[in-house]
Amino acid sequence: MVVNDIGAELDGSGGSTGPAGEVVEEIRSAGGEAVANGADISTWDGGADLVRTAIDAFGRLDVVVNNAGVVRDRMFANATEDEWDLTMQVHLKGHFATSRHAASYWRDQAKAGEAVDARIINTTSGAGLMGSVGQAAYSAAKGGIISLTLVQAAELGRYGITANAIAPAARTRMTEQVFAGDMAKPEDPNAFDAMAADNVAPLVAWLGSSDSAGVTGRVFEVEAGKVSVADGWRHGTVIDNGARWEPIDVGAAVTKLLADAPAPTPVYGAQ
Repeated sequence: MVVNDIGAELDGSGGSTGPAGEVVEEIRSAGGEAVANGADISTWDGGADLVRTAIDAFGRLDVVVNNAGVVRDRMFANATEDEWDLTMQVHLKGHFATSRHAASYWRDQAKAGEAVDARIINTTSGAGLMGSVGQAAYSAAKGGIISLTLVQAAELGRYGITANAIAPAARTRMTEQVFAGDMAKPEDPNAFDAMAADNVAPLVAWLGSSDSAGVTGRVFEVEAGKVSVADGWRHGTVIDNGARWEPIDVGAAVTKLLADAPAPTPVYGAQ
């Protein structure tokens, strides 16, 4: 396994190989093989460096788990350009850059006649599925990751590559500050820790395995002991006028469509 982390503070400042190195030591202590990588995956070259590290260290690449993220919580009317650009850079471009270099490697293998059984596992969020008040940039980036996953699945399947996304709810350095009450550890040390990130790992492990070869283009929500498949956008009921609509007639048609359509899931944090 290659563990990538730039070791930045919550505000994005600084950098250290410490966090990645600590995870590598845990893996090695458990009998696994791992190396650390400190490349900035929000850049094209950083994504390439991460993929190259895996191939150089282990001679092959089988699974990419895109999980890097950053938050800049701000009401939309107060959002700044820099905050928006940073959030898109880390989440959306970060998922693109690493996956793009990995896909190129796997495609070359397939074209050379080698059997490919590869996995891309992207990390979206409930904010990407439903939207979240105060998180316009984060929600937009995470929604973009869902669309990216669908396209990856459609385009890369011919090469033996699957692409799926997970929308986890778990305690991290970011969520334990924003959602302190919901993310708190149970007082009883023997109680099930519903918000432990460990609860997400089994789904990621399964999606990275050969058992998941027939599953692609899906978005899974995972929290505590719960897992579900998110039901995304679908074409709704259609009213066909048979000709161009007159503006005065559109309102009645839309009113009927909305009356027959299921109510959307509320945006997180909406009043």
